[in-house]
Amino acid sequence: MSLDTVPNLATLGTTDEARRQVEICNACRYCEGYCAVFPAITMQRAFSDGDITQLANLCHNCRGCYYACQYTAPHEFDLNLPGILAEVRQESWDRHAWPPAFAGAFQRKGTAIALALAAGLALIFAALTALRPASGEGFYAYLSHGGMVAIFLPAFVFPLLAIAIGLRGYWAEVGGQRLRLADLRAAIASAADMRNLGGGQGQGCNFEETDRFSNARRWAHQAVMYGFLLCFASTSSGTVMHYALDMQAPYGLFSLPKLLGIPGGILLTLGAGWLVSLKLRADRGLGAVSAWGGELAFVLLLGLTGLTGLLLYAATGTALVQPMLAIHLGAVLAFFLTAPYSKMVHGFYRLAALIRNAQVRP
Repeated sequence: MSLDTVPNLATLGTTDEARRQVEICNACRYCEGYCAVFPAITMQRAFSDGDITQLANLCHNCRGCYYACQYTAPHEFDLNLPGILAEVRQESWDRHAWPPAFAGAFQRKGTAIALALAAGLALIFAALTALRPASGEGFYAYLSHGGMVAIFLPAFVFPLLAIAIGLRGYWAEVGGQRLRLADLRAAIASAADMRNLGGGQGQGCNFEETDRFSNARRWAHQAVMYGFLLCFASTSSGTVMHYALDMQAPYGLFSLPKLLGIPGGILLTLGAGWLVSLKLRADRGLGAVSAWGGELAFVLLLGLTGLTGLLLYAATGTALVQPMLAIHLGAVLAFFLTAPYSKMVHGFYRLAALIRNAQVRP
């Protein structure tokens, strides 16, 4: 596409519009060192639909390129690369969602998360009434271990299966090759320190500070990611202790589940609150506008799972344990069930994009 010929944008689909903007970026190359997206762009001259999908999922929406660009509105090229890649990225998640009937439901209505949470709470309250054991300690005095497993095992396995099916479709679309350990290591290293949110030079991105650099979003993301991983490790350690070591809950303050879960819950809660604050200050037009409400609802639900877990622990030994247990398990259940259709999938797709990028990087 010639740079002096700008088509009628109303006639272009999302992917075609993204391709138009990427081709202009490839000719300009001013932002070449900003993040992994721009070196990936410069490796090609023509971009298939799969290439655009890969670039979109490689983008972390730090927005530094937008504020550095000389071709944004009111220039006739009207570039908004973070915004158009965010829309392509959202469409790719919906396109590969399984079952397809649920695709886009979370993004179309910001209230969808509230409905999911209400449904989760209703299920937990029903379970509390029907499955309350005759005896038990701690949480198991209100809901038996067997009851928890019966509810949460399917709710954990199904989202993983749905996400795996979606990732398989994505991997085929972007031309992914056989996975190598070196590529996986490179992708995990990039995800672990979120270097692509460092603005290329490590000085931060421009998500909430317009043309000023900030690492706030990078740190908030790391708090959420590591908080979530610590909470998952806490649950996993409790499972091993229960089944392999015959050590039954409740566990003491200095047990492994608590040593992992308490700091994990704190990081998750604070990180999610921080992300909400940043998102409310950021320019909506530089992201996926249609999914703004769904993205915010996802972060709020993520923070709610951490906060209610901490409150549940604080309520130990009081009459508040039963209602707090229902609220916490309802939030967790809603989080699991909506995971394949919320922004939770961005972590899986972004890791896949980083692996694919490692495969083609010289």
